[in-house]
Amino acid sequence: MNMEQQNDNGQNAPLVLDVRHLSQSQFAQLGMPYIAYLKPVLNNGVPAIAIHGADGTPMGVATDVDVAIAAVEQHEMRPVRVH
Repeated sequence: MNMEQQNDNGQNAPLVLDVRHLSQSQFAQLGMPYIAYLKPVLNNGVPAIAIHGADGTPMGVATDVDVAIAAVEQHEMRPVRVH
C-alpha cells in the first residue's frame, strides 16, 4: 500500500487515510513494513516468542523476548508485544 501521494507541486506528500473506509486487505497491510508482533508461544513444549508481521504472517521464533526484539529492530521494525 503506497503511503505517499504527489501534491500539486509534484512532490511526495504523506497520504492521509481514513481507517474507517479501508478494505480488509488494506487494513491487513497497514503497518506491514514497520511493525512486528511478538507473542509468547510453546515451541515443541519449550517457551518461546513468535514473531509475526502486521498482517499476521509468521516471520520467526526466538528463544526469548530480548532475542526477538533484537531481531525485529535489526530489520528496522518496531516490536509490539501481544498476549
